[in-house]
Amino acid sequence: MLTFTAPDGTELAYHVVGEGEPLLCLPGGPMRASAYLGDLGGLSKLRRLILLDARGTGDSAVPVDPASYRCDRQVVDVEAFRDHLGLERVDILAHSAAGDLAILYAARYPRRVRSLTLVTARARALGVDFTEEHRREAAALRAAEPWFATAHDAYERVLAGSASDADWDAISPFFYGRWDTAAQAHAAAEVEQSNDEAADRYASAGAFDPAATRAAIAASDARVLLVVGERDSGPLPRVAADIAELFPRAELTVQPAAGHFPWLDDPQRFTETVEAFLSQAPVTRTTL
Repeated sequence: MLTFTAPDGTELAYHVVGEGEPLLCLPGGPMRASAYLGDLGGLSKLRRLILLDARGTGDSAVPVDPASYRCDRQVVDVEAFRDHLGLERVDILAHSAAGDLAILYAARYPRRVRSLTLVTARARALGVDFTEEHRREAAALRAAEPWFATAHDAYERVLAGSASDADWDAISPFFYGRWDTAAQAHAAAEVEQSNDEAADRYASAGAFDPAATRAAIAASDARVLLVVGERDSGPLPRVAADIAELFPRAELTVQPAAGHFPWLDDPQRFTETVEAFLSQAPVTRTTL
């Protein structure tokens, strides 16, 4: 573990895995410790992964001001991270809710970003998000799974706002392409790795100004790769295609049979796709 100090004095931690060209990794959740990213399916064999623990998560300190958990207010943390590492321009990989943070960073500091790899990433910062209908559409793809009936009933209670802790546990299979031992262990670690208070504040009122962010991103020269799972709802592949259209230099790849954590579902396919993009080679996997 290594540390640096954010502009407001909060000590932030990060972890370095692997060797090669650096790739700054922003975990989602929102506000889940970077440990859940692991080595991104072996990507550390090709890149030096520098994984940030956002404020209040993992080995990072809890900030004095809880309002600083809001997504837009964490942009300065990413800039301080880049400056601490002494990198002029950076390649950033962001997963899930961290897609918003990466997009806001690229909008505010366009000259600092060489590429964005957005993995099953949200884009509320651009005015695009998933809906309950999207969730149900993706869930229906899993109707033949042995766990579906129990998980589906729990999912309806979650969407209705009446879920118990057991219901939240029951819907975990929907987020993985395969509900195997590795997926179950990964899901079981979520509660311990997450900061619920911070998550509640992350996308609170004022966090996003989609019109301004769209305008800034439209002028960006950063290369962007969106990686989405064929079985994921956040975002659905067709919604991700809409997000890709908002970037001047974006490409989209849909990983077959993958869920929200594609590096677990097919590590080789995931790492080949990301490395091909980072190496500026064409992505050869199925695309929309």
